[in-house]
Amino acid sequence: MKLLQPFSDCTCQHCATLLRGGGVIAYPTEGVFGIGCNPADKSAVDRIVQIKQRDAAKGLILVAATFEQLDPYIATMTAIEQQRVAGTWPGPVTWVVRSRDSVSDLLTGGRSTLAVRVSDHPVVAAICNAFNGAVVSTSANFSGQPPSVDATETAKNMGELLDLIVDAPVGGLVGATEIRNIADGTRLR
Repeated sequence: MKLLQPFSDCTCQHCATLLRGGGVIAYPTEGVFGIGCNPADKSAVDRIVQIKQRDAAKGLILVAATFEQLDPYIATMTAIEQQRVAGTWPGPVTWVVRSRDSVSDLLTGGRSTLAVRVSDHPVVAAICNAFNGAVVSTSANFSGQPPSVDATETAKNMGELLDLIVDAPVGGLVGATEIRNIADGTRLR
C-alpha cells in the first residue's frame, strides 16, 4: 500500500482500519497537517508522543465529526459550556474541557482537562465517521519545528514514521486552530 493516498471513501475506510490496529496516520486539518491515532490505544498514543519527540505533559487534542464521538472522553458540560461550544462547532475552535477520570494522562498531560474539537474539515470528519469515533490530532511536525501544511511536506519530514498520509488540501485557516478555555471562554492560543 502506498504511503500517500488521495482522499476518497476507500482511503477513509483504510484509515479507520489502521486506527483500529494501532496505526498512526497523517491528514489535513483546518490549517495544518495533523497526525493522529486511536485515542483509546495507549501504545498508539505513546507512538505519536515518540514520533513528535513531544513532552508527554503537554497533552494532545482530540478531533471528532460529532459531539457524540467525544462523549467517552469528556465530562458532562454545563448549559453555559454547551452554549460556548455550540457557537463554534463544527468549526476550527479547540476547547479545553473537563475530561472523564478514565482518560489517559498521555491525552490530558496529567491534568483534569482535555483539548477537543468537532471539526468541519471534510477529511477530518470523514475519517472520524469511518472510524466511528474521535481521533488524536496533533500537528505534523517534530516538537519545536513548524507544522507541515501539505502531504508532500509531511511525507518528506516524517513519512517513514507514519502508516498512511491522506493527500488532500488543508482548510482555509492560516496556522493551527485557536484554543479556548471552556471555563470562561478565554483564548489560550
